[in-house]
Amino acid sequence: MKKTTQCYLEKDGKFLMLYRNRKKNDMNEGKWIAVGGKLEAGETPEEANAREVFEETGIRLNSAVFHGIAEFRNTEYEPEDMYLYSSDDFEIEPGYVPECDEGELAWIPREEIWTLPMWEGDRAFLEPILNGECGLEIRLSYEGDRLIGVERNS
Repeated sequence: MKKTTQCYLEKDGKFLMLYRNRKKNDMNEGKWIAVGGKLEAGETPEEANAREVFEETGIRLNSAVFHGIAEFRNTEYEPEDMYLYSSDDFEIEPGYVPECDEGELAWIPREEIWTLPMWEGDRAFLEPILNGECGLEIRLSYEGDRLIGVERNS
């Protein structure tokens, strides 16, 4: 079971999103996602979230809100439990767009996020996260790239 984090960083009504287009054999290729990654041995989800945000963006979080867990089950990929976070508590220079070796980062206005190509299931937890909901428990079932089921227990 793969355990990962994903963090939606918000500044001035815009969210830092990552367009995945630089890694080989990337299941997320061609999709926009929030920054995050795998938990390392002995790491808590909170520690992994802060580390992954820093590694991918150079941004140090002061704090983050934990929103819940999305369980991804896919016929083609390893099962994954993703710890979902958001933060607007960090310091950056105005207009700063960090570099990432996994893809292109961009500050996207909230209303434009919905137009981005992303995993269809991400939309099931993105709206509750943007509305500040916590305690999310969502199971997303896929056959390859095709979403076949969404179960929400919150």
